[in-house]
Amino acid sequence: MKRSLLLLLALSTAFACQSKTDKKSQETAEAVPAKEIKTSLTAQDLSKYKKAYFAAGCFWCVEAIFESVTGVKEVYSGYAGGTEKDPTYRDVGSGRTSHAEAVEIYYDPQEVNFFQLVQVFFGSHDPTTLNRQGPDRGPQYRSIAFYSNEEEQNIILAYMDALRENNVYDRPIVTEVTPLDTFYMAEEYHQDYEKRNPNNPYVQNVSIPRLNRFKENFPDLLKEDAH
Repeated sequence: MKRSLLLLLALSTAFACQSKTDKKSQETAEAVPAKEIKTSLTAQDLSKYKKAYFAAGCFWCVEAIFESVTGVKEVYSGYAGGTEKDPTYRDVGSGRTSHAEAVEIYYDPQEVNFFQLVQVFFGSHDPTTLNRQGPDRGPQYRSIAFYSNEEEQNIILAYMDALRENNVYDRPIVTEVTPLDTFYMAEEYHQDYEKRNPNNPYVQNVSIPRLNRFKENFPDLLKEDAH
């Protein structure tokens, strides 16, 4: 805990993206086919693993960060935290729903536990900016830690208490802590967006630098091929 808190102290402002690149204006049709990126894991394979859900700004960034973590088997981008059924990127991205961009994480608890995923969550974004993450603004980019049971809720709340007690941030944490209701999968072209669109201006100026800062500060949590 102490080590992670010291890291977060140094990261409290570092992960606020400074680029003015607007994500919404930087989508591109030049993409590597998803079948060349996503794993061949079947639904049966995925059923062997536990799931976790977080929202921490642009899901292109968040997906890439969690996919670099040891024990994480698959990550999907999607929408959660709202009430509307079957949201679309057009609606969520324009702020016309109560959903946030979120990720669904499949992980092996023998290799990484939920507490460590919470560390990754808080260590890879700024949880003190309300309805904003770097250049992306709006409630669709708000910080949310979802839980599926009381144990997960207690882990999140205890970690947040530790952050406050150790004065890791100089502003209040605004992260929502809420039970996961429904996760809606985002459109196919959003999956592995960073890997499939390496030359996209937003990816180059925001996503990749954010991922690299995370890797630099949490090397012990990385997969071998993510270093």
